[in-house]
Amino acid sequence: MDLGVKDFCITNKPEKFENPRYFQRSLRRLKIRQRRLNRKAKDSHNRKKARVKVAKIYEKVANQRLDYQHKISLKLTNENQVISCEYLNIKGMVKKPPAEELRYRKLAQQISDVARGQFLTLLEYKGDIYGCEIKRVDRFFPSSKRCSNCGYLKEDLRLKDREWTCPGCHVDHDRDINACQNLLQFYDLKIGWEASKSTPKETITP
Repeated sequence: MDLGVKDFCITNKPEKFENPRYFQRSLRRLKIRQRRLNRKAKDSHNRKKARVKVAKIYEKVANQRLDYQHKISLKLTNENQVISCEYLNIKGMVKKPPAEELRYRKLAQQISDVARGQFLTLLEYKGDIYGCEIKRVDRFFPSSKRCSNCGYLKEDLRLKDREWTCPGCHVDHDRDINACQNLLQFYDLKIGWEASKSTPKETITP
């Protein structure tokens, strides 16, 4: 299983689960409520009411996201005996370099909206209940850059490249499905690999 941004998660079947983007869909309404809150007098009764309305939007988004993740984690742990997924450095993924803050703000916001850490926690505890083993692959394993057919490493693969052709065996890859195949092979075939000195795959790169 590979966790994405465009799609919530992808499996090697292949099966793609839509990313509902609950926070993005509520962003316009949230901004309106926050502007109204900022216009209220400090410590006034109207300001307290406006603050409650803003909090309710955040609460609704959190509840929608949690409900969706419960349903997916239940489905995956019920239908599989083993799930192989990456160990993600989520804090590093949403960290924005000061010089590039505006450039990365939107992407970091989308990564936060997916709430990957919460989903992996749900997956692990449901795995214990339903007898599904959750295996974590080292986050430096180049699952997206490695060709699942011949093992070629495409070091210049960029985040925006959703499809690519392997220069070694000329097989066309969907980035996410290829990553799933590599994550599966990591344990099934016990792939040998050396940690790359380049930037890890899951960090934000141009």
